[in-house]
Amino acid sequence: MGAPSLWGTALCERKLQLFSSSSSTCSFGRVTTCKQRLCTMAQAEKKGGLLRKSSASKKSLKEKVVLMYDEIFMTEDPSKCSPRFWEELFLMKVNLEYLEGKLESLDGEELVKIKDNINCLFQHCIQALGEEHPIRVVNALQTLCALIRGVHQKNKSTSGFDIINMLVGFDKAELCMKNLMESLDSLLCAEGSESLKSLCLKLLLCLVTVTDNISQNTILEYVMINSIFEAILQILSNPPSRREHGYDAVVLLALLVNYRKYESVNPYIVKLSIVDDEATLNGMGLVIAQALSEYNRQYKDKEEEHQSGFFSALTNMVGSMFIADADEKISVQTNEAILLALYEAVHLNRNFITVLAQSHPEMGLVTVPVSPVPTTPVTPLGTTPPSSDVISSAELPLDADVQTSNLLITFLKYSSIVMQDTKDEHRLHSGKLCLIILTCIAEDQYANAFLHDDNVNFRVNLHRMPMRHRKKAADRNLPCRPLVCAVLDLMVEFIVTHMMKEFPMDLYVRCIQIVHKLLCYQKKCRVRLHYTWRELWSALINLLKFLMSNETVLLAKHNIFTLALMVVNLFNMFITYGDTFLPTPSSYDELYYEIIRMHQNFDNLYSMVLRLSTNAGQWKEPASKVTHALVNIRAIINHFSPKIESYAAVNHIAQLSEDQVLEVVRSNYDTLTLKLQDGLDQYERYSEQHKEAAFFKELVRSISINVRRNLAFNTLSQEVLLKEFSTIS
Repeated sequence: MGAPSLWGTALCERKLQLFSSSSSTCSFGRVTTCKQRLCTMAQAEKKGGLLRKSSASKKSLKEKVVLMYDEIFMTEDPSKCSPRFWEELFLMKVNLEYLEGKLESLDGEELVKIKDNINCLFQHCIQALGEEHPIRVVNALQTLCALIRGVHQKNKSTSGFDIINMLVGFDKAELCMKNLMESLDSLLCAEGSESLKSLCLKLLLCLVTVTDNISQNTILEYVMINSIFEAILQILSNPPSRREHGYDAVVLLALLVNYRKYESVNPYIVKLSIVDDEATLNGMGLVIAQALSEYNRQYKDKEEEHQSGFFSALTNMVGSMFIADADEKISVQTNEAILLALYEAVHLNRNFITVLAQSHPEMGLVTVPVSPVPTTPVTPLGTTPPSSDVISSAELPLDADVQTSNLLITFLKYSSIVMQDTKDEHRLHSGKLCLIILTCIAEDQYANAFLHDDNVNFRVNLHRMPMRHRKKAADRNLPCRPLVCAVLDLMVEFIVTHMMKEFPMDLYVRCIQIVHKLLCYQKKCRVRLHYTWRELWSALINLLKFLMSNETVLLAKHNIFTLALMVVNLFNMFITYGDTFLPTPSSYDELYYEIIRMHQNFDNLYSMVLRLSTNAGQWKEPASKVTHALVNIRAIINHFSPKIESYAAVNHIAQLSEDQVLEVVRSNYDTLTLKLQDGLDQYERYSEQHKEAAFFKELVRSISINVRRNLAFNTLSQEVLLKEFSTIS
């Protein structure tokens, strides 16, 4: 910096000498003014350097691609004066922010004026996808993303132009979109660059999610006509492609399946329902399992960090006063996108049921190289795929020393976490979707076969909500049992832990329905499950007690008699058919013991429903149904209670032991009269279209918004792509 400064000063002095010698006739004042002007020039040269005399007065230069964008936003055809305009454009690094910002800055009329240039840009992007040079292809894909997002974003605040006409033009739309989809299909199926495949999937996700309601995205009609379903399956069936792109492929498929699914024939639904290729279905299952496992791992890490941190120390100091509040703060962002993919696979494809039981090593127990874990998205519905190491670990050969797992176990653990807290809207939706998936599983004959298979046992450590009156779940040393035991444990856990002011009635109904469907299978197939049924009976009785205790508050919001009837009929199922599926005769005796022991709750329930059924209010009919359903339970109580009292009086015993009560029960079965109740082992099968359509529309809308948000900020950076294509061959 010193040399230019000295050189500038010397130059100034030399100029002054020349000026003085050639201007001897000038007055002293004029010479002084010229001298001041020259010194000022020298100072400017000292600041900017000799070769940048006037740089301070000029505006900063625009990069060439920005100048080319500006030409596109003129009404003239940019290729008129520059025939190689479009060829040069796709050699330039895309400036996504500028291109989208420029589109956003225009009003509706201005955008319509340059429609022809936008159409031309869109068409040349599609042509560039067929180029041999990968940099042109990359830039074309990036430009399409910016163009699609920019025009849709503009349309949110402006009405009056059609998206398809603005992007492509009505007259060329069919051919252009056909060419676009064929090019994307070729790129996805080719053996070329993984970065290109990744960007193709990003573009497709961008295309699908530009509108909040994907069913209003008319451009998706062309994605329906020109299917990329086979390309998605190829990615999922090929291990290297699956590791790189499986997550995006599964999320894309789940979204495409939900396009106008209730209004027209969706080819992606039809094709997904008939897939029977084992490698493809297993690949889809692995991607879903990996994403759910990553969630479970993050939760476990946070839980351990939480337990060893400040709150743990505080809890030890002051007792268990704060334990519930402390643990409520353990939170990992849920992933509805991957959960939706699991639902669609289970609901639509019966062959996928076999994937649920496909064994793989328990993720987290396999030693793999450690790499940085992707940051959790700040949005509530995370769509970040699991790290590559997690994905790799799932495909390692099975090791005899490693605990094996499967997709169903991973899903049950995931469910046990998200169903703990239903106060948050997203977790409530996640919990509901988990229960819907379990409903579909509980109805499937093959799924029930492996759920109840006594030869295939697993140890499933579900997460349990911290409660003051019980120890933490992890302290339990669980035995290996059939998987249906874990499902029942999850249902019991939910029943016990959600009796609260903001009562999740809908989730309770689904929970009881799942238990009922499992019992129907056991009754039908005479499966004698060795399960601690007392835990279920106790949870159900406590639920009835809660409904009665909060009758006034709950009736203001819910028809609690629907739920009460379902609970009572579960007991009727055990009473009527228990001899066909309870493991031992003593289990049947224990059922009667529990009913007699907790008779006060059934008596109170009968009094409540009798009171409401004799009034002319709105609850008369549903309360009457519960009254009739209680007939056998009341018969048991009324039959055995006097005999137990008599036994105690004769033997001079103030309080009978459990064994003594059971002895009375066993010796008095023959005189008990029960009524045969019809339809206890029948249920209405799950139907999405008629009952769940509104829920899924809102869920898909939420997922679409989140996928779009993550794409906008996380996934369209060029650096990695251009590094791969640093030279043009």
